[in-house]
Amino acid sequence: MTAGTSPMPFSLGYGTNGFTDHPLPIALELLAEQGYGAVALTLGHPHLDPFAEDLDVQLSALRQQLDELRLRVVIETGTRFLLDPRHKHRPALVDEEAGIRLAFLRRAVDIAAGLEAECVSFFSGILPEDTSAETGWQRLTTRVADIVDYARSRNVTVAVEPEPGMLVQTVSDVLRLRTALGNPANLRVTVDIGHCVVVEPAGVRGALLEAGPLLANVQLDDMPKHRHEHLPFGEGAVDLPLALATLAELEYRGVAAVELPRHSHDAPGLAARSMAALRAGWEESLRTRDLERWLQESATAVSADRGSLTRVFAAAGRRLGRGPLRPEADPSGILFGTTSDHARGQLIARLRDILPEEELAETLLALYDGGDSAERRGVLRGLGALAAGSPKLPAAVVAAGLRMTTEALRTNESGLVAAAAGPFAAAHLDQHSWRHAVLKLVFLGISLTAVTDLRERADDELARMAGDFAAERRAAGRPVPDDVHLILASSRTPTSS
Repeated sequence: MTAGTSPMPFSLGYGTNGFTDHPLPIALELLAEQGYGAVALTLGHPHLDPFAEDLDVQLSALRQQLDELRLRVVIETGTRFLLDPRHKHRPALVDEEAGIRLAFLRRAVDIAAGLEAECVSFFSGILPEDTSAETGWQRLTTRVADIVDYARSRNVTVAVEPEPGMLVQTVSDVLRLRTALGNPANLRVTVDIGHCVVVEPAGVRGALLEAGPLLANVQLDDMPKHRHEHLPFGEGAVDLPLALATLAELEYRGVAAVELPRHSHDAPGLAARSMAALRAGWEESLRTRDLERWLQESATAVSADRGSLTRVFAAAGRRLGRGPLRPEADPSGILFGTTSDHARGQLIARLRDILPEEELAETLLALYDGGDSAERRGVLRGLGALAAGSPKLPAAVVAAGLRMTTEALRTNESGLVAAAAGPFAAAHLDQHSWRHAVLKLVFLGISLTAVTDLRERADDELARMAGDFAAERRAAGRPVPDDVHLILASSRTPTSS
């Protein structure tokens, strides 16, 4: 944490299932060295056999080490092939026979009590093919009631984790189960933020808010939108700063542990990089909260007095800064804009809920025509935010947006051109104009990262134009930009003009 940065109210941890090539004592030492304040301990091979004859001795030594390293602990129960060497995660709580699973979970509760762990986290399991959802829910409800009662007798909290593809796969499913059991105080929720981008209707923030005060355990990872695959931060679709900001908003005080069960081959390095990403994400989350406060204040002001918009819009840079939004990937702030570009864009997205359609279109034009370059970039980013947030914009807004986008693309100002090539252009520019916009970026030396839906809209005509451009450059003895090859690789069957 850099000097002056507010500390995280929760403890960052790391899952031992991402350290399976290290003995448990060594893994714990490495995590403490990296600044982790907690560990998510997955029971079973290779670290802690829950059925070992000398389990009490092992737990005593482990508790002592956790105390020495000042590590909080949560218990995870997702070891593969622990109960059945031929079938992963079987038997599950939704299977016809689940006695071994129940015995294992009771043992996990005993271990949690011995280690003074903050909770035991478990999942429902995948419904067998020959079993109805109704039968699955009956089995699950009965068996979780047993676990909850046993955990209560040991003063242990248990938390159900929604998993993609399982009977309980969303926070809403957990809450349904909890209601069916009479809302027991010691039955709470685990949320894996990676799972949220795959199955949660309201995404990461929505799932965390839905869990609210029932949140007992958090798993941190990245994940692609349409595939259950745990990835290091920055390789998927998870908005990590937003997740951390939401946890802070909820005043979450528990453990939030990195969950990378398939990356033990690079455990020490990945633990270090994960901590760096989490610290950077936390600092970004602080900026996110500043932005949210500004947006709420600004929307309230504009709702009360339409005339305040020009003043509020102009003040964004002074209030929130003018540095690049993503400094590591875009130090110039051209591709993704500046913090004030983003803030102005987000404010415009909220204006749709404040202004009537015609007034919104007129307001956008007035802000663009009367603004400096930074304010114009903000309007263009706002068009992108409007387009990304709605499949169908009002005709007046589209007409105004096309005028501003076309004007921006005629300039040679890199920031304006990049801002004009985003989601609005992808959704509303005709193919002829869109092709020329892409080539304008290449001509100006702006990375095509700025273009939204390049692969979806690239066609053979764009490839021909890029090829002609490359030939002209070669004939003049000038280098061909790498992005020309990206266009050629992305091009497909022509889209109708």
